[in-house]
Amino acid sequence: MIAAALTIPFVVGLALLFLRTLVSGRTAAWLGAVAMAASLVLFALVWEGKDAISGEVDVEWIDLLGARLHLGATAISWPFLLMTAFIGVLCCVWLIADDTAPALVGLVLIISASSLGVFASLDFLLFFVFFELALIPMWFVIAWWGSSSVEPSAEGDRGGGLKNVPGPDPRLAARSAATRFLLFTVTGSALLLVGIVLVARDNDSLQLTEIRGGPLAAAVLIVLGFAVKTPLVPLHTWLPDAHSKAPTVGSVLLAAVFLKLGTYGLIIASSVLPEGFADVAPYVAGAGVVGIVWSALACYAQDDLKRLIAYSSIGHMGFVALAISTMSPIGIAAAVFGSVAHGVITGLLFFLSGSLKDRFGTASMRAIGRGLYARTPWLAVAFVFAAVASLGLPGLAGFWGELLSLRAAYEVGEVLDKPFAWTAVGFAVLGVALTTAYFVRAIRLLAQGEPVAQDADRDLTVRETVVAVALVASIVVLGLAPGLIVGLYDFSAVTYSGTYTPVAP
Repeated sequence: MIAAALTIPFVVGLALLFLRTLVSGRTAAWLGAVAMAASLVLFALVWEGKDAISGEVDVEWIDLLGARLHLGATAISWPFLLMTAFIGVLCCVWLIADDTAPALVGLVLIISASSLGVFASLDFLLFFVFFELALIPMWFVIAWWGSSSVEPSAEGDRGGGLKNVPGPDPRLAARSAATRFLLFTVTGSALLLVGIVLVARDNDSLQLTEIRGGPLAAAVLIVLGFAVKTPLVPLHTWLPDAHSKAPTVGSVLLAAVFLKLGTYGLIIASSVLPEGFADVAPYVAGAGVVGIVWSALACYAQDDLKRLIAYSSIGHMGFVALAISTMSPIGIAAAVFGSVAHGVITGLLFFLSGSLKDRFGTASMRAIGRGLYARTPWLAVAFVFAAVASLGLPGLAGFWGELLSLRAAYEVGEVLDKPFAWTAVGFAVLGVALTTAYFVRAIRLLAQGEPVAQDADRDLTVRETVVAVALVASIVVLGLAPGLIVGLYDFSAVTYSGTYTPVAP
């Protein structure tokens, strides 16, 4: 069943790439939505319980290397699988339009299938292959379908017109952002591959269910490789440009799925390399906390809504990194919940920012103007809901990820010492306050104030409403019933394989 769940979107995606001249964009998007929905249903049905590896597939692959086609869903990977397939469905629904390029839908399916392969892999080499497989398609999504840069005119500062400001060719800017993304992630992948080789040599196995340790050098290299993808400060500089230039579905996939490849990888590293990860955990926690505070300050200075959301992702991933660095059962649960919550919340934010950019030709909050409550009421309500969910309002999904991360650090396990852990908690709480400040500022700049009508004002369309309602419902459900994810774990022993015991540094 897992093999089918991976194969269906991959095959349909390849077919759309090769047969793109034979189908319309609308038909391609419908086919993509059906393929991803089938994958979502199959992953939901494969679940056999938190104490088992669900839907396990294990067949020979490369005997010389000891690599196997080993797939399965665990208590940690299953929420990531469901979230990725869910986001893939919504991306395809978003693309249901006559002007959609079938090739773009095909790339979205290949990226989604590759990411699902990462989360389902139980072989480290297979994990790496899927990890790399999504990079080139994402480069094409950003470089070929990246949006042009439009800046506000003087009148635009008051909600008036827009003008194109002379500058670099928008296509070159999009390709530059895509290439920076590719160079950063490929460099991180090279470090990851070397780390995998060291681990395989030390354990004489590539199976994640069998690896139990490795040299410190391997832990450092693997953590660095995943830190680029997460991303952790200072390895984050590719993210804002990639988000601001990517099309809407590209931004959603980057935030909701690609960043989770990094956090999921860090969870794996903490489980299969416990001693080595314990040595680098304080650095992971420190980078996460710096990212929480620094990104919040950067967000407060942004006018471009997409860049603001991109920087906010760095902060949210900082909470996940802090939780993982504790190497405690509740920390792992917090990391999984925080990652999934960020996926659906930031996915909604990027879909809505894409709606605004489609209407006004820019993501500049000054150019879009104030008073969206009066101009586009449902779009404004959806944006405000996503913003308050992202800042961690109790009762919504964002609250539990942050709270559990803070609790994991506050309780102080066997890895982080008390002064360091409590200092990290203090800075993280400051980050929560700063997050509230910049999202309140964004709400005031867009939703509130005296409305200045523009010709581009129009409320949510049917497809935008479907996507928004689906994500709003998931945010509310996770906020009111966090046990749907947290309940998957036994806090006395939580790891990738279900046998984790915290290791003293």
